[in-house]
Amino acid sequence: MPLDGELKRRLEHALAIVDDHGTRGTRLLDDARRFCARIRTLIARELVPPQTDSAAMEIACMALQLPFKAVKPAAPGKQARTTLRERAEQAAEMLVGVAGDADHDSLVEETTQLLVQVHQRTPASNQAKLLADVLNLEDFGVAGLIAQAVTLARQGAGVMQVADGCQKREQYGYWDARLKDGFHFEQTRQLARKRLEQARKAAALLVAELTEDGAL
Repeated sequence: MPLDGELKRRLEHALAIVDDHGTRGTRLLDDARRFCARIRTLIARELVPPQTDSAAMEIACMALQLPFKAVKPAAPGKQARTTLRERAEQAAEMLVGVAGDADHDSLVEETTQLLVQVHQRTPASNQAKLLADVLNLEDFGVAGLIAQAVTLARQGAGVMQVADGCQKREQYGYWDARLKDGFHFEQTRQLARKRLEQARKAAALLVAELTEDGAL
């Protein structure tokens, strides 16, 4: 089904507010557009049938970027954690609110069904599997490292906490577990592995600089 122009406009308007303090910016909309572009790119690589309708997946990508509230507040110096299930459920609820009484019920229903599936261990549809992989890819690579730094900075942390987080993830085998269990398509898993190696190089440079300074 075609992407509904009015629904997209409403979502873009909502994404212009990046937090619950009313701060305006492009961060959330930029991220949503990147997710949508990634969806289209992976469809073009035939991870799912080429004729797959991407409208609901693109709306889901936008809904998943709506400013959500962490269920549990972060401890000082710690990064707030929101599970994929919490994020998807909030996105579905907020999407319904943003859609309001506009005439796009079928697309909203299809999108909420995707969001219901996306956090499941084995989603029922290939569309939901691809959407889950697209979201998991966001944590990998240099972009994922920068996103982590942005999140920590918003919570009052800084470079030291970024480096500490990188080291602890390696020590605990966090990334190996994510690679094993976080993807439904081998092609996205390979892409994540490539991006992880790039992020590891960047993290190693950061740790080396801080060690040289005597900070670590």
